[in-house]
Amino acid sequence: MAKEYRAKVFKSGNSLALRIPKELGLVEGSTMILREERAGFVVEPLAQPKRKFNVAKVAGSAKNLSYIRDEDRLFDDRPLSWGSRLTE
Repeated sequence: MAKEYRAKVFKSGNSLALRIPKELGLVEGSTMILREERAGFVVEPLAQPKRKFNVAKVAGSAKNLSYIRDEDRLFDDRPLSWGSRLTE
């Protein structure tokens, strides 16, 4: 059976606010969606977009690395034993 929590509505400035128990594990500053349905209200967290990697923060930080020369990108052919693994 699901746990039941009580939440209190109070005035905050010109708005109403809902105090949610910390036991629910919400993170401060997270954005929630409040949707009105026939049975009442549904509150659910807004899906956060994935963080993007900022290349500008690391660009130029590995100054001791050098580019790979074209002749170093060539590899000798070698026999592979994949055929025997596929027939087993």
